[in-house]
Amino acid sequence: MTDKTGRLFEGADWDFHTLQRIHDACEDVAKKELGLDVYPNQIEVITAEQMLDAYSSVGMPLFYKHWSFGKHFAFHEASYRKGLMGLAYEIVINSSPCISYLMEENTATMQTLVIAHAAFGHNHFFKNNYLFKQWTDADGILDYLDFAKNYVSQCEARYGRVEVERTLDAAHALMSHGIDRYPGKKNIDLRAEEKRAGRRRQHEEEVFNDLWRTVPTGPSKSRSVLSIERRRKLLGLPQENLLYFLEKSAPRLAPWQRELLRIVRHIAQYFYPQSQTKVMNEGTATYVHYRIMSTLHKQGRITDGNFLEFLQSHTNVVFQPEFDDPRFSGFNPYALGFAMMQDIERIATNPEAEDREWFPDIAGKGDATGVLRDVWANYRDESFIGQFLSPRLMRHLRMFHLHDDPEERAGIRVDAIHDERGFRRVRRELARQHDVGFIDANIEVVDVDLAGDRRLILHHHVIKGSQLNETDAKRVLQHLADLWTYDVSLIEVDANDKVLREYVVSPRPIPAAA
Repeated sequence: MTDKTGRLFEGADWDFHTLQRIHDACEDVAKKELGLDVYPNQIEVITAEQMLDAYSSVGMPLFYKHWSFGKHFAFHEASYRKGLMGLAYEIVINSSPCISYLMEENTATMQTLVIAHAAFGHNHFFKNNYLFKQWTDADGILDYLDFAKNYVSQCEARYGRVEVERTLDAAHALMSHGIDRYPGKKNIDLRAEEKRAGRRRQHEEEVFNDLWRTVPTGPSKSRSVLSIERRRKLLGLPQENLLYFLEKSAPRLAPWQRELLRIVRHIAQYFYPQSQTKVMNEGTATYVHYRIMSTLHKQGRITDGNFLEFLQSHTNVVFQPEFDDPRFSGFNPYALGFAMMQDIERIATNPEAEDREWFPDIAGKGDATGVLRDVWANYRDESFIGQFLSPRLMRHLRMFHLHDDPEERAGIRVDAIHDERGFRRVRRELARQHDVGFIDANIEVVDVDLAGDRRLILHHHVIKGSQLNETDAKRVLQHLADLWTYDVSLIEVDANDKVLREYVVSPRPIPAAA
């Protein structure tokens, strides 16, 4: 319960009873004023060292061991101790219950802010956005991470830490190309996947790949060579999910290695929606915490001093450097997302003539929170920006578009200014910068030379001349070749299927067991 003044707390100190009061007050505003629909909340208070540990394992509460996590921990800890970096106030997990980690060093005001931001803003977005509904299993992720951690430990005990790390190193290198970008026929069920993993281990000795039985084994020509169409059909080609292809078709992987690839693949898929909703997710959480904190202040449940402390932090979060500021590195997703959420609220409640022309479906609708809940549920960054970035906000943020083509000698030119054509061009180009189909390399397995040297053939479809970095490409292909155990060829082709460059990498010899 609150004190006699109705305030949630006094001063900077807090205890767990205070956190409960804060949570309940935020929940009351979130549900009654904003109409949010959230998973049950689980609040965990952690130390700075535990926050650094969470950084090293991509923020997950349970994770298998890997040497790279220790390297990341050492780097972040050294930077933190030297004062070269700060720590997040919180980390939030897309799970049910939704787990929010709060720093114990936070003041009571900051704990209120992060509970509003994470436990209600992010939580609502996780539960309701269509991408998270398609690609994540909030109910099963914690159980699956526990299974993955135990399975990796068992593999290390049975096959050796070096062998397990070698497989995980390769899988991690291919992680960004180990996802499905289009929804399948059924939703992901990680608890069922864990049970299937148990059945696979029971029958792993009976695994038999009919595809490789058809491959000629010597100079004899008695076996019929598969037709190209039949071969590609059996292999499921073309295939963009490299980890899935290796898991199913790599000829020499042991069953436990295939299971490790499957674990890394499922975890990569879990994070896939987050890469497409950075602006929306952070914008939603920032808008929600601003509304909740403002309401608590109006209700007298936090003091003017508390609110000023909040505003200082909030202002830092949504700070957007100008284009000519040395600190500028693109648009701050917090700033852009929050500004667009506020602008949508303005358009729904107090539109101008320009807004009615650009946004006839929402202009003057009146129900701003209803409009925002619909937006949060049905868009990702690319479509959100492409649909709702307004001319007024573009003017306010002083947006313009620069054209810079190294093949043109004219140099850099301003390609879009503040007229109707320019607004549409700026909005389209900014939306494209958040489209994973445009910014991520489009690489597919297209064929395997089964009758010859069993070389794996991949194509990279180059968009607007953006070829791969040669050094990085060779390093990643080396991991792919090590898992495939035969040569790998990556061919870069343009929109007309013209070959631009080809990489060929051979697998490294497997070290003899100690």
